[in-house]
Amino acid sequence: AINPNYIASRNLVGPVGNTVSLLIDQLIATAGANPDNIYIIGYSLGAHAAANAGKAQNGRINTIIALDPAGPLFAFGQADAVSPADGRYVETIMTNAGLNGINTPLGQANFYPNGGRTQPGCGTDLGGSCAHDRAPTFYAESVRAGTPFRAMRCADHGQILAGSCT
Repeated sequence: AINPNYIASRNLVGPVGNTVSLLIDQLIATAGANPDNIYIIGYSLGAHAAANAGKAQNGRINTIIALDPAGPLFAFGQADAVSPADGRYVETIMTNAGLNGINTPLGQANFYPNGGRTQPGCGTDLGGSCAHDRAPTFYAESVRAGTPFRAMRCADHGQILAGSCT
């Protein structure tokens, strides 16, 4: 069963995103912020909240980074879920796709470290929280590391799982 606190939090991703959008409006109006320079990064439920801020800004935000967007009670195409139209560039990093994270590519670029479901060092991880929690760490490493992560283009998630990407 899903925790009732999760359900309440899940139902607030739209209002939280709208509040962030109002803050962005204030930054633009009073501080001269430029949407070209705005990046919104969110993890789990926060990934969907970040996307909702982008939706409220009509997709004019430069970049939205969705770190293992929450999966329970979300589906691709839902009005308050991450979508490629939420910003000019929307990227996802999926580390626990299909359990705590959504199992659908939601961005213009979708990264699945180590296949995107389980992560090295997490052991059995039946609840998936260890793998899910790796998304922010991987993102931080990707922007700090001197050596870029290796990536391969895949047609879909099934190709990733089959190991047949080129």
